[in-house]
Amino acid sequence: MRLRTLQIILWTAAILGTAIFAWARWPAGNQAATETVSAFEPSFALADSEGKLRTNAEFRGKFLLVFFGFTNCPDVCPTTLAEVAQVMDNLGPETDKVLPIFISVDPERDRRLGMSAYTEAFHPAILGLAGTEAETRAAAESFKIFYGRENDGKSPDGYTMSHSSGLFLVGPDGAWLRQFAYGTPAADILSDLKSRF
Repeated sequence: MRLRTLQIILWTAAILGTAIFAWARWPAGNQAATETVSAFEPSFALADSEGKLRTNAEFRGKFLLVFFGFTNCPDVCPTTLAEVAQVMDNLGPETDKVLPIFISVDPERDRRLGMSAYTEAFHPAILGLAGTEAETRAAAESFKIFYGRENDGKSPDGYTMSHSSGLFLVGPDGAWLRQFAYGTPAADILSDLKSRF
């Protein structure tokens, strides 16, 4: 009887130890996980809706809210851009300190559909950029995000795009500051921004 009790105690301790170890390593168990990535300076060189090449260097002095997506995105992109629009509306006189940027991961189709009309439907301050495939890939790698084309017979043109869903904050000095997870409320993004002004 004592041996069986000891076995149960040991098994329970082992399970608890494993659970605690996993929790400590899991990002949700460490809210600072998105803040502790080693510092780096993401970059991009992409065309705006008028064909003018825009680079991250020209926006030094501003906070950048950068999101990668595509105009045919059914949920993640419009939800995130709506939150960004709310942030911009609520910044008031400090709006000029922040530039929201939407980078297309489906540049050829998005240029055809009209990037500026799409971004302006959310907020006139959002700058839409769509480069070549090579330029888009370079920007994505710089921000350490993924994207890819997936066949989907139910989507326009028979395909959709999978992509990282985070919203990225870049500081006035060009350094990456943090990632806001998909679904972060506008109020939380606004509070973080204002704490940095």
